[in-house]
Amino acid sequence: MFFISNVNYQINEEITDSEVRLIDEDGTQLGIMSSADAMKIAVEKEVDLVKIAGNSKPPVCKIMDYGKFRYEQAKREKEVRRHQHIVEVKEIRMSPSIGINDFNIKLKNGLKFLKEGDRLKVTVRFRGREMAHTDIGEKLLVKFAEECAEVGNVDKNPKLDGRHMSLFLTPKQTKH
Repeated sequence: MFFISNVNYQINEEITDSEVRLIDEDGTQLGIMSSADAMKIAVEKEVDLVKIAGNSKPPVCKIMDYGKFRYEQAKREKEVRRHQHIVEVKEIRMSPSIGINDFNIKLKNGLKFLKEGDRLKVTVRFRGREMAHTDIGEKLLVKFAEECAEVGNVDKNPKLDGRHMSLFLTPKQTKH
């Protein structure tokens, strides 16, 4: 699990700056004052003093309920994570002597992966004397790419790497 923003804020007694710019709970600026005076105001209002911009001169502190702030921030991060889709690279392996029905099943799975928004790596593995006929594997990969043309684009053309020839497909962007 990861967090989009993992910012640690200094709160209350952790703030050691001599002067701070203070902002109230509703966003109004209360001006520049010593951190001790800002802490007194926060204690009177029974909330926390949080340093939100430590790099500015003077640092900016805000009076807020820190627990509520952290809860709302975690809620926003969870909402953002829920709406993201992690793109994976799915791989389909074939041999140059693949049968028509087997090819169609691999094609169906490849189309499913592309529709789900994943990248697809299609690999043809050459064994023994098949290495002398790499053109058959290349034709097979080109045919696979043509069949997937309506849902995916060719990202990398067929390329021979040792005993494997690979082709990468990316899903076409759908308009929401």
